[in-house]
Amino acid sequence: MENFVKGHRRTPSDVEFERKSKQDAQKSLNKELNKLLLTATSNKDNIRKDFDGFEKLFGRFLEETGPFVDWEKIDPLKEDAIQMYNDLPPSKDEAVTKEMLNKLIVVKLNGGLGTSMGCTGPKSVIQVRNDQTFLDLTVQQIEYLNRKYGVDVPLVLMNSFNTQADTEKLLRKYANYKITIRTFEQSKYPRIDRESRLPVANSLSGSNNEAWYPPGHGDIYEAFYNSGLLKEYIDKGKTFAFISNIDNLGATVDINILNGLMNPSNGQKAPEFVMEVTDKTRADVKGGTLVEYNGKLRLLEIAQVPKDRVDEFKSVSKFKIFNTNNLWINLNAIHRVVEERTLHMEIIVNPKTLDNGVNVIQLETAVGAAIKSFDGALGINVP
Repeated sequence: MENFVKGHRRTPSDVEFERKSKQDAQKSLNKELNKLLLTATSNKDNIRKDFDGFEKLFGRFLEETGPFVDWEKIDPLKEDAIQMYNDLPPSKDEAVTKEMLNKLIVVKLNGGLGTSMGCTGPKSVIQVRNDQTFLDLTVQQIEYLNRKYGVDVPLVLMNSFNTQADTEKLLRKYANYKITIRTFEQSKYPRIDRESRLPVANSLSGSNNEAWYPPGHGDIYEAFYNSGLLKEYIDKGKTFAFISNIDNLGATVDINILNGLMNPSNGQKAPEFVMEVTDKTRADVKGGTLVEYNGKLRLLEIAQVPKDRVDEFKSVSKFKIFNTNNLWINLNAIHRVVEERTLHMEIIVNPKTLDNGVNVIQLETAVGAAIKSFDGALGINVP
């Protein structure tokens, strides 16, 4: 067999077969989602929005070649890509501080359950110290800020279908606090059978929550927009959101960072997106880092690193900082990227096995991965 060639070069018929397979998968998914929609007894408009978002994500999952970056396209960070926290000019004028804070909202990512910490409810209700929960301490932090400066910084919670009902009940106890608390719910997407690539759910009614999942905190942009709260806060003159995880109690409103955003020095244009990063230690080697990629600042996660480059990625001398997931983002810029559909985040394919043994995948995105969709993005290296 002298003419036998090892390996297989893709022929036009292979490409055509692959194209048709993807088309069939998209059509089959659409058909199944429409069948599921018929089982809805309420909130059909919201469910349709969720399904539209999921179909877009699924379409990208079919088209995109894989999770790995082209390692050769990673360039060293530009000098001004990361600012040192200690170089930020301190804000000393209380009147200016008050004006800045009145343009801020604080958003906490509150969609996660506390199962990994031995809790059956929302992660935010886990007791941290003196019977106080993550949510209690977060509310107290912002109330202190509001009282100290005589301002009204609202707390906005992004819940998931897993945490919404429990959180709404808990919020009643803060009625007498000097704080406005609002909530919105992120999308509810169907888990997909790994083999058939079709939803495992057969109905929207009932309590089969295992067939559904919240699609990661990258869903915040669309969900916040769809809730109407984004437009409401823009109309009220709010300009920036400080976004962080509910269980990160070190994620507090920093006046110096806020001042750097709202009053940039040397006549520079204010960045639309700031990520707090910090020095990487050997305990943080799996944390995402910032890189220059295709001329844009980009968040690089370990799942996107080719297997033969993982040790290089973990190096604390080559990649010196990691993402804290504390983000400062301009509200008008969020509105723009959603409306113009220029928002892009890498898809995280998360495999799971259900209690009944069915292997599924869930498609997720991470909030920080949107950094490349915004103008003038930068990192601030915090202590």
